[in-house]
Amino acid sequence: MDRFKGQPRLPKFAVPKRYDIRMKPDLSACSFTGSVAIDIDVVSDTNFIVLNAAELRVNSGSVSFTNPNFSKVLEPVKVEAVEADEILVLEFSATLPIGVGVLKIGFMGVLNDKMKGFYRSTYELNGEKKNMAVTQFEPADARKCFPCWDEPACKATFKITLDVPSELLALSNMPVIEEKVDGHLKTVSYQETPIMSTYLVAVCVGLFDYVEDHTSDGIKVRVYCQVGKADQGKFALNVAVKTLELYKGYFAVQYPLPKLDMIAIPDFAAGAMENYGLVTYRETALLYDAKHSAAANKQRVATVVAHELAHQWFGNLVTMEWWTHLWLNEGFATWVSYLATDSLFPEWKIWTQFLDETTEGLRLDGLEESHPIEVEVNHASEIDEIFDAISYRKGASVIRMLQSYLGAEIFQRSLASYIQKHAYSNAKTEDLWAALEEGSGEPVNRLMNSWTGQKGYPVVSVKLEDQKLEFVQSQFLSSGSHGDGQWIIPITLCCGSYDTCKNFLMQSKSESLDVKELHDSSLEEARSAWIKLNVNQTGFYRVKYDEGLAARLRYAIEKKNLNETDRFGVLDDSFALCMARQLSLTYLLTLLSAYKEELEYTVLSNMINISYKVIRIAADATPELLEYFNQFFINLFQNPAERLGWDPKQGESHLDALLRGEILTALALFGHDSTLNEGSRRFHAFLDDRNTALLPPDIRKAAYVAVMQRVNTSNRSGYESLLRVYRETDLSQEKTRILSSLASCPNPDIILEVLNFLLSPEVRNQDAVFGVAVGKEGRETAWTWLKDNWEYISKTWGSGFLITRFISAIVSPFASIEKAKEVEEFFANRSKPAIARTLKQSRERVFINAKWVQSVQNEDQLAEAVKELAYRKY
Repeated sequence: MDRFKGQPRLPKFAVPKRYDIRMKPDLSACSFTGSVAIDIDVVSDTNFIVLNAAELRVNSGSVSFTNPNFSKVLEPVKVEAVEADEILVLEFSATLPIGVGVLKIGFMGVLNDKMKGFYRSTYELNGEKKNMAVTQFEPADARKCFPCWDEPACKATFKITLDVPSELLALSNMPVIEEKVDGHLKTVSYQETPIMSTYLVAVCVGLFDYVEDHTSDGIKVRVYCQVGKADQGKFALNVAVKTLELYKGYFAVQYPLPKLDMIAIPDFAAGAMENYGLVTYRETALLYDAKHSAAANKQRVATVVAHELAHQWFGNLVTMEWWTHLWLNEGFATWVSYLATDSLFPEWKIWTQFLDETTEGLRLDGLEESHPIEVEVNHASEIDEIFDAISYRKGASVIRMLQSYLGAEIFQRSLASYIQKHAYSNAKTEDLWAALEEGSGEPVNRLMNSWTGQKGYPVVSVKLEDQKLEFVQSQFLSSGSHGDGQWIIPITLCCGSYDTCKNFLMQSKSESLDVKELHDSSLEEARSAWIKLNVNQTGFYRVKYDEGLAARLRYAIEKKNLNETDRFGVLDDSFALCMARQLSLTYLLTLLSAYKEELEYTVLSNMINISYKVIRIAADATPELLEYFNQFFINLFQNPAERLGWDPKQGESHLDALLRGEILTALALFGHDSTLNEGSRRFHAFLDDRNTALLPPDIRKAAYVAVMQRVNTSNRSGYESLLRVYRETDLSQEKTRILSSLASCPNPDIILEVLNFLLSPEVRNQDAVFGVAVGKEGRETAWTWLKDNWEYISKTWGSGFLITRFISAIVSPFASIEKAKEVEEFFANRSKPAIARTLKQSRERVFINAKWVQSVQNEDQLAEAVKELAYRKY
């Protein structure tokens, strides 16, 4: 049997066609029993059957194999569970007959508390704590619920029957066909599913309320949630119905199932999961409470619902062949969720906000410890780590780049033909490229292989020499060194106006362009006009301009000649180049000052994110100048903050509501006195009267952060009060808002209390990560806490991807070589496959920060520049 151990894939001598699963969960004992009859096609001579099973007790006496052409029931001579590889090996004394037979297995398992496999989630009803039983099988945890061929290419149909307490609701992928009540138990049978992968099977058993609607072609859509929260499901329901209609048109294929259920689960590790016909969500990603949810919560519900419903076609109907192609599912669903949200809420300018996806993708992919979009997966334990910004955000960004290059209509047409061709089967990245190449006549495969097959991305350096623009590409790395990657880059550029645009494919290391090709009028105008590459930031690359071109762009930003996406792009590229020590911090601050009249949400939001990182580096590099840095950012953000004020205005835009919360939070963190005072005043009014209009949801985080800035060991009342609000709310969005605010406290003793609170039963395991991103004053405290509690953290979160958030949030902000070594030493004998890549990436970020700090310390003009900018009146 050793020959089956350590293999990344199951042997293919037998393949499943149909599962008949019957299960009986016991919600008080937190266990389940079950049996499965699998129709399997034995395709080559073998006396073994090898399938997946993990954390299950298989009753070896219940295992049998029958073939209709073979009168004898075959029983295995040996049943071995190989826990390390999560496989079940069945050995028979004779060779199995070729053709379709039935494999029967009886099994038992535990409803675990790890938020994967078949697990329990808890909720309260009338003050009583209750369990629900729910599933989360992606990427490879169906095997924890029933023995199966747990690989995406092993598609089959599923006939599910559940035995559950008669007062509970039991949901699965398909509609109920029969319910038989027998005293305290009932047996629920569901329609057989279409052909699908194991990771999309789903079951939920508990007490739920729901709201319901239908699409125009009769698909029943429901949102399920805890009893008493049904109203909070109405917004998501409305988005879902409209999105299903939209995708039916966009993909030119009907939604394939008779119903769509979406359910909010109180304990859920990811944001949501696209199970066919029964999509599961965190409460924060599905429920919206008009009174207590912020604009950011509303937007998140819309984009997550649109993302999961995209998967019903792209992922569920057409499924990746293996986890190497995960990005096809996730990158595409991320991109198309913006398309849907933009169609439903055009006033949100969601495509401008898509730049946040691109920036996060660029940030991770600028590391030497990044990975290609298509990454080899050799073992199930490695899969969790690739659910990251490369698969989702870089994936989405390169799809957007390609759509922009090919044109929206050609892209949509080719996509529809890809889905029709591969429906109910599996596909690889090359299959998508083939469809797009055929539809467009462009060399899509060659162009895109340079983006999916190698890690990283280029920085295009551009300079003006006489009458020529010269372009050179090299691999960008945040460490400041250069990799040896080379890409085929769709270059777009504008000269002096958006009416004068040009595009070409850059296929070599360097290219040049005659300036007179760029401008319709005189050569002189072309030589003096601003030039912007990567127009609208649709390309996944950075741009570095020579000094003269950079100065013209800065002037164009001051004069508002660039649109908001390009203003965002110039700043984001400059920040990345500054971190990589290719531009000085003095240069970056001067550029930021050109944004003094900025009003657009997306640009200001990015400025705020950059300001946090600059403050963190300044605190390490030049603590004596920190006060000036804080003052510089207060000055920069005061104008837009005053324009918005604390109170929402009648009929204001969704984007203003988003911005108000972010900008007031930033001013509180920079120590702006009047923001701290006002935040505190409003919070105390809110404590006395939770219905007060003084603290609408969009500014709560700002007020909570303001309160925590003044908390210390001798003045704990703000902290105690905020904990009280946490304990009294049952809204998940409010709880996570409070946890992230508690972590902003500058007092290390309080930070330690907050971190210990995260490990208490009062905080759901899914939410603890929201409280670990502490401020600069709490870094050492958090690191010591992580080491002291590592055994518990590893045991509690170690089997999922949430553990990586603890590591990256606590380790990445450090900025010294010594600390990187300390981290390496601590984890030397504590690492495992699920955290290996995150550890390397976090340590690399520490080295990058350390080099950046050294570089900032050596800047001659910095002190003078920041002092002058800090008190410049805008």
